[in-house]
Amino acid sequence: MKRVIGIVALTLAGAAFAGEADVVGVKPTRESGNSWRFDVTVKSNDKGWDYYADAFEVLTPDGKLLGRRILYHPHETEQPFTRELTGVKIPPEVRTVVVRARHKPRGYDGATMTVRLP
Repeated sequence: MKRVIGIVALTLAGAAFAGEADVVGVKPTRESGNSWRFDVTVKSNDKGWDYYADAFEVLTPDGKLLGRRILYHPHETEQPFTRELTGVKIPPEVRTVVVRARHKPRGYDGATMTVRLP
């Protein structure tokens, strides 16, 4: 009986860390100079126009916004989905970025991803 309780507790604890819009993949590519492209994969719990992942952002580790991609429609039938953000200017001293996704109406409640730039 203890094993069953332990498995259930572990499953519930793991589910608690998932949000309504989780960043599950990021591929940074230098375009030229300090300009970067980010291919970002988001897994979201989209349920129509009032409940969907509506943006993702690239930030410095201390929270300064470097770029934002607005997502204009739900992706109910495309999960997870990948979209790009181009032209992100990153100062040369910044070597790591944080990528997060926003969910309408829940906000930034999902898993983020910290990425070291190549």
